[in-house]
Amino acid sequence: MFAVKVGDLSQFKLIILCWIMVMSFSATSVANVHEARPLAGDLVTPTEGGALAKDQDIRVLKVGVLANHGVQAGILRWQPMMDYLTENVPNRRFEVVPLDFDEMSRQLLANEIQFIVTNPGQYLNLSNTFPLSWLATMKSRKHLGTTFAIGSTIIVPASSSIQTLADLEGVSIVASDPQALGGYQAVRGLLLKSGYVPEQFFENVRFLGFPLEPIVYQVRDGTADAAITPFCTLEEMVEEGLVQRKDFRVIHEVTPEGYDCAVSTALYPNWSFAAAESVSPETRTDTTLALFDLQADHPAAITARTLGWTAPISQLKVIKLFQDLHIQTTKIPAHKAVWQWMVKNKEWGAGLLGLFVLATLYHLWLEYKFRQKSEFLLATERELQDKALQVEKLQSAAILGEIGAGLAHELNQPIAAINQYSEGAMMQIRSPERGAHLSGEGADTEALYEVLQKINSQSMRAGAVVHRIRGLLKRRRASVEALDLQAVIQESIVLLEHEFKRADVTATVSIQGQAFRVFADEVGLSQLMVNLFKNSLDALQDIRQQRPGKIQVQVWYESDKLHILVVDNGSGLKEEAKALVTSFRSTKEQGLGLGLAICKDVVTQHHGTFTIENCSQSQHDKLPWPQGCVVTVTLPRDYAPNRQPAKVS
Repeated sequence: MFAVKVGDLSQFKLIILCWIMVMSFSATSVANVHEARPLAGDLVTPTEGGALAKDQDIRVLKVGVLANHGVQAGILRWQPMMDYLTENVPNRRFEVVPLDFDEMSRQLLANEIQFIVTNPGQYLNLSNTFPLSWLATMKSRKHLGTTFAIGSTIIVPASSSIQTLADLEGVSIVASDPQALGGYQAVRGLLLKSGYVPEQFFENVRFLGFPLEPIVYQVRDGTADAAITPFCTLEEMVEEGLVQRKDFRVIHEVTPEGYDCAVSTALYPNWSFAAAESVSPETRTDTTLALFDLQADHPAAITARTLGWTAPISQLKVIKLFQDLHIQTTKIPAHKAVWQWMVKNKEWGAGLLGLFVLATLYHLWLEYKFRQKSEFLLATERELQDKALQVEKLQSAAILGEIGAGLAHELNQPIAAINQYSEGAMMQIRSPERGAHLSGEGADTEALYEVLQKINSQSMRAGAVVHRIRGLLKRRRASVEALDLQAVIQESIVLLEHEFKRADVTATVSIQGQAFRVFADEVGLSQLMVNLFKNSLDALQDIRQQRPGKIQVQVWYESDKLHILVVDNGSGLKEEAKALVTSFRSTKEQGLGLGLAICKDVVTQHHGTFTIENCSQSQHDKLPWPQGCVVTVTLPRDYAPNRQPAKVS
């Protein structure tokens, strides 16, 4: 089982996404050099080497045609052309699939059609997305067989007051599709050249889609003021008896000489026959030759309303129109590219999508486990902090237990003095001569005041002892304030005064440098000094028979910090310093092993350094004697909680 850091979770998710994108583009490149997979029901045979055969084994090739007059009309018009190609392209059967603009794009994406027959505008749009091969351009059966037969005709009712292009501004207009070159796009180009802004000129345009006949009916029935129709749509409907020519007028007629239909815009190249990338070069060649061989009198040509097919002609005129209209070639957005690849490669797409879902679930699971672990660790940390405070209280109580006799003696002295002074005062007050004494010149009154002053002094002394005991026991979270360190040291010495006398140990204090108040926790520093003194007293017990015990406290003040040295002339260290500052490690049989550990913790809280070593090994050059042990505590002048913790050596 491996661990993932929190900061790496989002990176892990990003890596999965990047891998999916790389796989998608790699798979797309592979798909671009391989032929399309056969459609359902097609016969597929293995080729030599185990690879799948190309489209020479596909018996059915589907041709998507723009169904501008509806699906049924599209089948009737183009199926004879498919039959002709089936007869002239070996081992191939062509089928017509009438489509609108959007459906043609979708089926190309899904690899459901292998050829398209459409206007050059849509061909250019599709070629920006799909690698199409342009095979031929259709020759019109009208207009002397021209290849420029795509344009738009603007019609209005014959009785309409609209006479010019300018009169169309703001009126109700119907059209087939915003993508139609022979329709809305050509008229937009006309308006742009005439100095109008198409989007502002046409405020009320409705797009009805295919078939085209309802567009003309809207004008005839008066539900629209004008209609934008493809070139020759009106004339074809008149020939079929669907409408009467006299009911309509053409706006901005610019019909070229020799053309059979009225037109309002410039003319553009006729429809194109194009092959998708999945079609093999051999099939493309055979299909192109068959199209070029189609005779004008062949039933397929007559039904398709064409004189045949010719070599592809330049699309420059359409390209310039699109440039004028700002219809620029744009790359497919990344999310659409991924979706297109997944549609083409459903199995891979499903697998990668499943992998992404699993990665997301794994990511969420890791976040949940990490949050759970974090909450547990935080709770444990809080509990440990509380336990540490309790342990320090116990250690303080243990110290008081060890020095209890001395404390009792220290308290007994002021209490005994208070008893003596108070008894003397009471006896003086009850004396028979009380009245005389009190009525004198005030000598006895002055004596009585002196006794009471002594009682007050001794009671304050006893109170100070109690205060020190409470302070030592009342361990709580650090409360930082400006302290007189010398006063803290003196109070600690006074607290242990009886212990020093009993052990016959002399404690002195030496100050060097300009003293200043240090920001620190008073209770913590008091406990630090008491523990250090207790450890020195314990060490001095071993040499009582050899030499007098001495403890010297040196305080060195510097500009931004101070050093506290507690030096004794005892037996020195018997173990490694790092082992001695470990909790529950003691050299005394009855010791708790908490003294130096708590000292280290107090110094750590103050962001200082704590060092314990033998005097003989110390780097200090001002030690009073060569034997014994020296503890060095360095504290910053300002207690800064954001600093690094103490270093212990």
